[in-house]
Amino acid sequence: MSARTTRRRFAVAAGVTAALLLAGCTGNTEEPEETGDGDSTAGSTAGGSSSNDEEGENVVIGFSAPAADHGWMGAITSQAVEEAEKYGDVELRLAEGTNDVSLQISQMETFINDGVDAIVLLPFDGAALTDIALEAMAAGIPVINVDREFSDPNAARVTVLGDNYGMGVSAGEYICEQLGDQSDAVVAEIAGIDNLPLTQERSQGFADALSECGLEVSNRVAADFTVQGGESATANLLQAAPEIDAIWNHDDDQGVGVMAAIENAGRDEFFVVGGAGSANMMREIESGDSLVKATVIYPASQAADGIRLARLLAQGKGMGDLVQIEVPRLVQLYAPVVTSENVSQYIDSAFES
Repeated sequence: MSARTTRRRFAVAAGVTAALLLAGCTGNTEEPEETGDGDSTAGSTAGGSSSNDEEGENVVIGFSAPAADHGWMGAITSQAVEEAEKYGDVELRLAEGTNDVSLQISQMETFINDGVDAIVLLPFDGAALTDIALEAMAAGIPVINVDREFSDPNAARVTVLGDNYGMGVSAGEYICEQLGDQSDAVVAEIAGIDNLPLTQERSQGFADALSECGLEVSNRVAADFTVQGGESATANLLQAAPEIDAIWNHDDDQGVGVMAAIENAGRDEFFVVGGAGSANMMREIESGDSLVKATVIYPASQAADGIRLARLLAQGKGMGDLVQIEVPRLVQLYAPVVTSENVSQYIDSAFES
């Protein structure tokens, strides 16, 4: 691994540490306060005798995300709702999922006007939602930015991310393990929406990892995270490339269309690596007779983690597993590769495309 990918991986490691700590972040306790007669009582800030999971001050959390037009996005919202329902002290204001930037801005304005205690936002377009998020922060409402980053870090109190660069690295390293001794191997890439930073980061990580074993992307097309887009882009790819050794598809939802196009073309000379970690692709891996040999996890738990962090912030609590008990600014989740050897560990929690 080169110094470049090592540095990027090291930066990710800090985020992974925060993510691991998040699992225990509701377990910190409150320091007892001394009273005038020598007795002590639990305070309201982090550091003492009661778990953060115990019911506390009632809080209202606003949640907005894009339309659930594919499995991963549907899982993002459903897991956020399920997480909020675990807490009797959380009221979740769930905005209708939308891919309309103007409508999502309007939803944010409603949250601000209603004076919610915190907002968890997965923006359809991070840059376009930055100004309204800054307004929320200026109004004293902590914003938890999920998945698609704002263009100004000051627009969020906490950012919860998947590891897009790491996804590309993981996919590239797996393909290198399979094809690294074939210097003339033909590697193809089916990206998602090309103008999104997350897609660009995935492609960069993939290219960097392939370069470590002397490979490169020979053919690349972009889809749009939908079944139809995946099928169309893959049909074009297969027409342009008569011989392929491996394909990395960025997104398992569009992967349903990818696999349909491959079947229609009657091609089977290559193997496929997926992205995001759907149950559909894991079943393909599990079967042992599919072209799909691996997929790279992109956690659909990001918004659920955002709900948990929003609750902590709104209640003035911190993370007791850190020396610094304040909730961190960045939580980045890991991107492991799922193969036939470990698929049983992941399939039960995977989303359906």
